[in-house]
Amino acid sequence: IRESAALTRDVLEQHFNDLKGTLWKLLDERLVLLLQEVDAIEQESIKPLDECQKLIEHGVSTADDLLQEGECVIHEVMGEQNEKLCNFTKKALHIQLDSLPEVPALVDVPCLSAQLDDCLLTIVKNQIFSHGTVASRPPVQIEELTEKPGGILVRWCKVDDDFIPQDYRLQYRKSTTNHFEDVYVGSEMEFIVLHIDPNVDYQFRVCARGDGRQEWSPWSIPQTGCSTLVPHEWTAGLEGYSLSSRRNIALRNDSQSCGVLYSKAPTYFCGQTLTFRIETVGQPDKRDSIGVCVEQQNGYDSLQRDKAVCISTNGAVFVNGKEMTNQLPAVTCGSTVTFDMEVVHLGPSNNEGGNTKLRVTISSNNREVVFDWVLDHSCGSLYFGCSFSYPGWKVLVF
Repeated sequence: IRESAALTRDVLEQHFNDLKGTLWKLLDERLVLLLQEVDAIEQESIKPLDECQKLIEHGVSTADDLLQEGECVIHEVMGEQNEKLCNFTKKALHIQLDSLPEVPALVDVPCLSAQLDDCLLTIVKNQIFSHGTVASRPPVQIEELTEKPGGILVRWCKVDDDFIPQDYRLQYRKSTTNHFEDVYVGSEMEFIVLHIDPNVDYQFRVCARGDGRQEWSPWSIPQTGCSTLVPHEWTAGLEGYSLSSRRNIALRNDSQSCGVLYSKAPTYFCGQTLTFRIETVGQPDKRDSIGVCVEQQNGYDSLQRDKAVCISTNGAVFVNGKEMTNQLPAVTCGSTVTFDMEVVHLGPSNNEGGNTKLRVTISSNNREVVFDWVLDHSCGSLYFGCSFSYPGWKVLVF
């Protein structure tokens, strides 16, 4: 409680400090724009009036000079008066003292004023006082963390009955780092986070977005989980396949070499779910195969052989090399094929004629087939593999 309360205080203080800075900046920018508008109107409107004023002042100055000159002529000697008076009269007749420039009408002269809406403060005040809430409980919480080979399955649930979710958002981070990363956004309530390093603690948190809303809910309480299971990896070095850096993705390349690509080690155990996801597709062939086997056997071009169960890209299911009557949908881009196995019978050792029976469930495109796979000896773990005759197929295993 104390940790979440302290974090909430920090978030609130940072948010409102950022908000205050942004508001001040916006107000200053608006003030500058309005002042620039005042300056522009003033300069544009005052220019013709300044020109009129200059003309009037020039006319007044000319009249004043002429008046002073006329007074001098009157006070001078009468003998010279007639000639100077005649010259002065001629000069005065050539000066137009009765003409004035056109002055703009009063209704055409701007009178600036600031028009400010007094209700803005009320609107802003109401928005501020309704901005932000403090939630004591998020509407979703992480329900379960299940370790997978090289990954962790995260499941979450809704804890607020009144909340109608539209999308969920899942984040994770290593416990040694401070930054959470988005790993899933969607409507599902579970997700397998891949590329998990074994025996390393990771933290997970989830939030939700209400129906028709844009903002996300508060985050759930972070949950810590790790995977102790060895990641599934394809065997490197086979000429016909290119692998990703983590060796969990195999791409059938253009090489003419054709064979079965096996796992690096027998890392699949009964009771687990083995998942293959088809990232890209190529030309299908009836000898294509994705499945599990007891041991690696070189020299085969498909898992459609003894001691193996598999599905072909056309949806046919093979057990020990024999095609079953039941068939699954054809594999397409984005298809997910899962294998689940459990021991249903463990007989005595092989030298006494005993055997092991595994209940196998293969699922693909919302359909599944279930059958018993009889082995002549018990197997603690199994290999997985794939084979494609043509390039372009890319398979992710987890």
